[in-house]
Amino acid sequence: MSKIYIIGSLRNSKIPQVARCLRGDGHTVFDDWFSPGPQCDDEWQKYESERGRSYKEALEGYHAEHQFAFDLKHIREAEVGVLVLPAGKSGHMELGYMIGRGQRGYILLEEAEPTRYDLMYKFAHGIALDLEELKEMVV
Repeated sequence: MSKIYIIGSLRNSKIPQVARCLRGDGHTVFDDWFSPGPQCDDEWQKYESERGRSYKEALEGYHAEHQFAFDLKHIREAEVGVLVLPAGKSGHMELGYMIGRGQRGYILLEEAEPTRYDLMYKFAHGIALDLEELKEMVV
C-alpha cells in the first residue's frame, strides 16, 4: 500500500470522497489540509489586506510560513500525489514538485473528456477518468 498525498482545491468537495475511497483500499492518505474549509484562502487574503500587507509580504508572514511547512512536510513524506480536478495553481505546483522529486503523480480528471486539453499532463504517471481507474493505478 502507498502513502498518498491528495492534492486539490479547498473548494473541491470531492477531496474527502477520494481520500476515503483510497483509505478503503488500505492506503495511508493525507488530506488534512482540506479541514480549514473553502474560504480559508479568501479569509487569509482579507486578513492580510486589512493589515495593509501586500501578497509578497503576506507570503513572508507566520500563517503562510506555518501552513507551507505543514503541507511540505506531508508532500515530502508521501510516495504518491493525486491531483483531484478541478484544482488551481497551487495544486498543479504541488504535483509538479512531487514528480520533479521522483515521486509518482496521478491526475483524477473532473470529466471523462476535458473541455480543454492540456499537453503537460503527460508529466503525470497516469490520468484517471474515475475513482475505479485511479484505484487501479495507485497500487
